[in-house]
Amino acid sequence: MEKCKRCLLRESAEADVYEDIKSRIEKLSESDRTDERTYNSRIEICKACEHLISGICMKCGCYVEFRAAFKMKHSYKDDDVA
Repeated sequence: MEKCKRCLLRESAEADVYEDIKSRIEKLSESDRTDERTYNSRIEICKACEHLISGICMKCGCYVEFRAAFKMKHSYKDDDVA
């Protein structure tokens, strides 16, 4: 199967991995988890990035849907967002 470019786990054939990531996000404490608006903004940034392949950032190796959920972590391009 060819890897999809610029897609998230929830959009790829990796549904089982996405469900695991989603479950882990739901278990994050409120103090660790970012708000929905910030999360969605980060996801959109990652979706537009050339380094995203099948839900994984090829720059750092993270699952972008998981990393975007943390308050203290952000995408490489977050600094570009006002």
